Amino acid sequence: MRKLFLLSALLAATAHAQTIHLLVGFAPGGANDILARIVAPPLAERLAQPVVVENRPGNAGLIAAEALAKSPADGATLMLGSTGTQTMAPHLARRLAFDAQRGLAAVAFVGATPNALVVRPSLPVQDVGELIELARRRPGFLTYASSGNGTTLHLAGVLFAQMAEIELVHVSYKGNAPALQDVMGERVDMIFSALPPLLPLARAGKLRILGVAAADRLPSAPNIPTIAEEGLSGYESGTWYGVFAPGATPAPQLDRLSQALRAALATRKVREALDAQGVTPKAMTREQFARLFAADYARWGKLIREADVKPD
Repeated sequence: MRKLFLLSALLAATAHAQTIHLLVGFAPGGANDILARIVAPPLAERLAQPVVVENRPGNAGLIAAEALAKSPADGATLMLGSTGTQTMAPHLARRLAFDAQRGLAAVAFVGATPNALVVRPSLPVQDVGELIELARRRPGFLTYASSGNGTTLHLAGVLFAQMAEIELVHVSYKGNAPALQDVMGERVDMIFSALPPLLPLARAGKLRILGVAAADRLPSAPNIPTIAEEGLSGYESGTWYGVFAPGATPAPQLDRLSQALRAALATRKVREALDAQGVTPKAMTREQFARLFAADYARWGKLIREADVKPD
């Protein structure tokens, strides 16, 4: 009996120390990868388990998401996902080999980066209301750049045009950098992009920020109004980041992982690291994050179908 007890204890300890693989759907160096490497060490400390970041790039993050959905539901495989990988890419895939909702379980919300709407310096508008008025006077005149068809920045523009009831011409680029460069170069009228990198460009007069696509003004930029304030009530767009597990993972295991992640995210060191990346953390229960995931999956899916958005 004593031998059986010792064997059970040994097996439990081995399982407890099992390495956790935190999947990332992109190559090293991108936002998802950076955030995963911020989260992994404090998560490992709280779980007393090694956490290894594993990059599985391809298909807009769906290769990693599929690998997660098909992994054993034992808490040993997780994914650092985002709005694009979890709620947009599945609707744009030509073939999806897993259930993008039931195959994944929301574990913990990490943080979010709202988009900002910026225009070329010489565009004769000073706020969102004037931009919408110009677009209504001249349908199809205004152009907006994005980092590619079906990306978060493209869909931010689709949503804006739909809600404002205007016609914009989309110009697709292979990445955000060349898209932003052409706005500053006066070749495209506007772009939706993450706010932090835009601030020094705006101060230098290389572009004009009209508003942020968030519910409230940002503490880091309190002088910049929201797009809702400026004339388009209810408009929000941006990128959130969160950790997911296989869909069949038992609730007690999900709760354990969620509690450890939330404790890690609450530390000053992690919050400062997220802030340096332009990501605002927010305390959210596992259930609240699951509701956000489901709501955004439905919201973006509806928009993609209605606008007949196709990937590049």
